[in-house]
Amino acid sequence: MAEPLRIATYDAGLRRDGPGLLLRDITLAEDQATAAIAMIAALRADILLLTGMDQDQQGASLRALAEALAARGVHYPHLVPLAGNRGVETGLDLDGDGRSGGPGDAQGWGRFTGAGGIALLSRYPVDPAGLIDMSSLLWRDLPGAEMPQKDGQAFPSDAAQAVQRLSSSGHYAIPVRTPKGRITLLAFAATPPVFDGPEDANGMRNADEIRLWDALLRGALDQPPPPAPRVLLGNANLDPYDGEGRRQVIADLLAGPLWQDTGPAAPTPVAEDPSHVGPAAQDTAFWRPQAEGGPGGLRVDYVLPERGITVVNSGVLVDVPGATGSGATGSGAGADVAARASTHRPVWIEIELPPPLR
Repeated sequence: MAEPLRIATYDAGLRRDGPGLLLRDITLAEDQATAAIAMIAALRADILLLTGMDQDQQGASLRALAEALAARGVHYPHLVPLAGNRGVETGLDLDGDGRSGGPGDAQGWGRFTGAGGIALLSRYPVDPAGLIDMSSLLWRDLPGAEMPQKDGQAFPSDAAQAVQRLSSSGHYAIPVRTPKGRITLLAFAATPPVFDGPEDANGMRNADEIRLWDALLRGALDQPPPPAPRVLLGNANLDPYDGEGRRQVIADLLAGPLWQDTGPAAPTPVAEDPSHVGPAAQDTAFWRPQAEGGPGGLRVDYVLPERGITVVNSGVLVDVPGATGSGATGSGAGADVAARASTHRPVWIEIELPPPLR
């Protein structure tokens, strides 16, 4: 039997406070960047979507990352940097603080264009002509969009809502030609449903970023749905059981008719919280525990194959095999590699594609 296709997503913490800093840190083998590279190498995915990775116009940081991985014996000849909406200036006050020009006034929160973008690393060729970029869709143009209001008025203003894009980072349909057949990846990273006020702007936006996929596949947008078979993956920043946000949105997506939720899980949970409802082994991100004012562990990263795709295996990579240390919140030389890299952990699936239609 042929080897299954391993597809993964990971927010590897590869974001910095200014342009060029990530390239510097990868090149100089800075500790966090090196830990992230070690996690990616241990994951050994055939196709990997990185979220929260700074992008530059020349793709230099992504190439440097690929070179560092190649030095570890993991080769990704096909790279797709996707800068998206983070840090794209609007000239307007988009966060309602009465000022413009700040990171919250960009199309997606960011201090510079390309901050915390998306990147695809693949062993197999990507069809650039077939790539669909939905990142310029205005939020208010999503069918059924719920726009924030304050005191009965558009928040933060009518002018802001007239230019506000839905994607805080980006939404993409990316066709990949694998030896087992062509597959379309539906890739995204949604805004956290927090860091706002009673108008719940980020909570609404997060929910609608997830709902975009349903609109696309129903044909409700101004373009045909991308071809099947498809895999939806990325950082939804929403847990179906715990944490902030409109949890029913992701619960409905997971339980709906389009996608298979295999419940990828770690062999042993990284951290457990007795106040949480969801299974701890499925958590993919780990912040301060609730007792310390944080949300604790949450399931926010997803790889969801379309129904009809055979899933062979799935899981959450807790750490580099053989690494030891102080768990989800450790730091320094004695901590595990995963915690030094990111608050997130990679989630992966192994699949067999259905035979192509003839």
